[in-house]
Amino acid sequence: MGKKLTARKEDYSKWYNELVVSADLAENSAVRGCMVIKPYGYAIWEKMQAELDRMFKETGHQNAYFPLFVPKSLFEAEEKNAEGFAKECAVVTHYRLKTDPENSSKLIVDPDAKLEEELIVRPTSEAIIWNTYKGWIQSYRDLPILINQWANVVRWEMRTRLFLRTSEFLWQEGHTAHATKQEAIAEAEQMNDVYAKFAENFMAMPVIQGTKTANERFAGALETYCIEALMQDGKALQAGTSHFLGQNFAKAFDVKFASKEGELEHVWATSWGVSTRLMGALIMTHSDDQGLVLPPKLAPIQVVIVPIYKGEEQLAQISEVAEQLASDLRKAGVVVKYDNSDHYKPGWKFAQYELQGVPVRIAIGPKDLEKGSVELARRDTLTKEFVSQENVVEKVKGLMIEIQENLHKRARDYRDSHITEVDTFEEFKEVLKTKGGFISAHWDGTSHTELKIKDKTKATIRCIPMNQKQEEGKCVFTGNPSTQRVLFAKAY
Repeated sequence: MGKKLTARKEDYSKWYNELVVSADLAENSAVRGCMVIKPYGYAIWEKMQAELDRMFKETGHQNAYFPLFVPKSLFEAEEKNAEGFAKECAVVTHYRLKTDPENSSKLIVDPDAKLEEELIVRPTSEAIIWNTYKGWIQSYRDLPILINQWANVVRWEMRTRLFLRTSEFLWQEGHTAHATKQEAIAEAEQMNDVYAKFAENFMAMPVIQGTKTANERFAGALETYCIEALMQDGKALQAGTSHFLGQNFAKAFDVKFASKEGELEHVWATSWGVSTRLMGALIMTHSDDQGLVLPPKLAPIQVVIVPIYKGEEQLAQISEVAEQLASDLRKAGVVVKYDNSDHYKPGWKFAQYELQGVPVRIAIGPKDLEKGSVELARRDTLTKEFVSQENVVEKVKGLMIEIQENLHKRARDYRDSHITEVDTFEEFKEVLKTKGGFISAHWDGTSHTELKIKDKTKATIRCIPMNQKQEEGKCVFTGNPSTQRVLFAKAY
């Protein structure tokens, strides 16, 4: 346990960076802009991965793996996509090093080992996957193809932040091929819905589902669906996207199928992904000045038991009760750690598990043995109570549900109280400056206006919310007619 974290009110960005490192989630690596995800951070990611993977498979998807490298000619085939990612590409040009003739302890790139064709380290896999699908698809009988890949991608970033923006990150990317436009749109909408359910039910993070404006769309997509969340500093975070790609990639890679009527047609495509950015979202949605706060469904340790004792004899007596309790809790499906290590005092352990966001802490000392009780502390409310030993399992089972729901409610209340309707640009700027959050305002539908607002305020249109009622109004910036409100915010 090091020094106390910087308070969120004082410097939210500094608080976040300190928390990620001190809670042992991740650290910067020797590679500029890349991170090392530490075991505790990776354990949370694995839980996220497992749930998402289950949800993907329940909706009929299968996992596959495609190469890390994309030949440059394939990458260039879909122009909008290539253009959209060009500035972030890492490129492999040579395949060998050799000893420097002037300094034998140094290696240099062998100029004779230049690749015939340069390879792009994948920033996204549409190009390599659609080139592959060409060989898989001949007839309508081969469709739909519903594939997901768990992988790493590289997007060269100048300014990085652990989990939120790193040059290499982990993600999943779904790539599907369909016989009809309607089927592809339904798939893109379904996957956005899967992301929303995961965010709400597992991350306890409320999200708004919507579509992106043309400016904010994925490069090469006809429609981008998204889930947008609000962090505690009033900034929005795009937590997941699902894209209807139309026939752009099918045409670029000449992927056709014979329809039931015997016509040759281009297939319809989608792609969708979430990344380790969700770790940043999880941290910033729930955590406090004491450290990480984790929803029980994603916590690597749901309950930690800490003994308070003097001498071996007391420890032996407490351990008997603690180990039985741990065993009973595990049988009830709870992930428990009994920390009887003697390297640190109980006070240090309390602070450490609080910092790491363990949902429930149980302390057992000699007095508790006499009374047949334990002290139970909740991480979300920082409250403590005494519970009789025979009631602990039931109590903890109830708390797992209660804490999960409380975190979701708390985050939703914050989000809902930070959606502000405005009708003038003066109000818009005032809310952005003093309150932050989502600003619900009329927009005339033009990219020009959208860019002007971004230029003047740094706020972007986060989404055009789905299922939103149409209402006549005037654009907050130009005063031109508008048919609905959209959500603006400053974003990560």
